[in-house]
Amino acid sequence: MNASRPPPQNLPGLPTLTEVIQLGTSASEPSVELEATQPSEPALAAAIKAETTPAAAAPVIDEEQIVQRVLIDLQRHSDLMFEYRLRETLAPALARLTDALIRDVRDELAATLRDVVSRAVSQELARQRSR
Repeated sequence: MNASRPPPQNLPGLPTLTEVIQLGTSASEPSVELEATQPSEPALAAAIKAETTPAAAAPVIDEEQIVQRVLIDLQRHSDLMFEYRLRETLAPALARLTDALIRDVRDELAATLRDVVSRAVSQELARQRSR
């Protein structure tokens, strides 16, 4: 049963465990390049100021929004996997139940048909005797 199962879907935008995610710098981030020689005092002061002002240097990361996106993607993915596994598990069980139900109904129908025919034959024999 497990051999016929297709691999899980990779949802667009959701990295897999084997992918390497590169975090690049955005165009809005200031980049500070220091010369190979001794930096001048104004350049050094500007570099230190740029490094110590996190609001200007780092993009604003909304942790709650990231968590919500991840949870939504995870919920969608787990719903798909749950539905697939449920169908995979229930299909053989439902097939067995259907077969058993058909056998039982067939047996009941045969018994009812025998009873109806038996009564009809008895009634016809009773009519033949009364003539």
